[in-house]
Amino acid sequence: MVKLSKENISPYIIGTMRLGSWGSKLSTAAYEAFIEGCLDLDLIDFDHADIYGDYTTEEDFGKVLKTRPDLRDKMRITTKCGIQMMAKNRPEHQLKSYNLSKAHIKASVERSLKNLHTDRLDVLLLHRPDYLLDPHEIAEAFSDLKEEGKVLAFGVSNFSVSQFDLLNSVTPLVTNQVEISLLQRNAFEDGTLDQCLKSGCIPSAWSPLGGGALFQDSDDARLSSIQRVLGKLSKKYGLMPDQLLYAWLRKHPAGIVPVLGTSKLERIKAAHKALDVSITKEEWYMLWEAAIGTEVA
Repeated sequence: MVKLSKENISPYIIGTMRLGSWGSKLSTAAYEAFIEGCLDLDLIDFDHADIYGDYTTEEDFGKVLKTRPDLRDKMRITTKCGIQMMAKNRPEHQLKSYNLSKAHIKASVERSLKNLHTDRLDVLLLHRPDYLLDPHEIAEAFSDLKEEGKVLAFGVSNFSVSQFDLLNSVTPLVTNQVEISLLQRNAFEDGTLDQCLKSGCIPSAWSPLGGGALFQDSDDARLSSIQRVLGKLSKKYGLMPDQLLYAWLRKHPAGIVPVLGTSKLERIKAAHKALDVSITKEEWYMLWEAAIGTEVA
């Protein structure tokens, strides 16, 4: 059984959101090949959410584990719950909303375990903060799930500093998965990464490439400036711009782990090749200043 710790977490997390019906619509055989390719690179962390693919992607992924149970102990599975989304297979949902009640968390875990054909989740994340969340009720759910051996560790996604502190004060959290990129820099300034350093939790970054906007032709002066700096650094390091953007995130001492959203194994391999590259502090700030459009104060 592969356990989560700051020392052994993969340098990248493999995101599954675009593998199924929300993206590449991989066949079971293609899923299996993709999973094995990632494991061959020692990228063992796979990130799910119950809602992905309109509540179908966990089940698609689980079809591989049903026929290849030998793969389960070679990987870590993270999934998320808490968003109630309208979908054909969730007719009881009348609108999109959040639900972090004890009953919903436990029911979501049971369904994810069934869909993924596994007896435990390595990490469970609360996908979005519920404005009506009761931290003590959540702590009870987490305690039950851990005692039952169904979830090994817990974290959150998209939680503010105060929301993380509130929940972490009653039940230990191992990660906060938030949007971080050159185009979304709030985590550097709103205390999120400071909090991760202080608490020892592992920050992970969804949409680390800015949703692809950083590679598109644009009249936006900010994007053009970023692209010029990326071009300069690409020549120095012999890397593609996306590889440099991963290196930029990983430079932070909090140990930001990018979530790779691609279904293309060649892009996973390219990201992996960049792991030995460490840009300088001045180069980090060259990209920061290009993104903000001015020098630092």
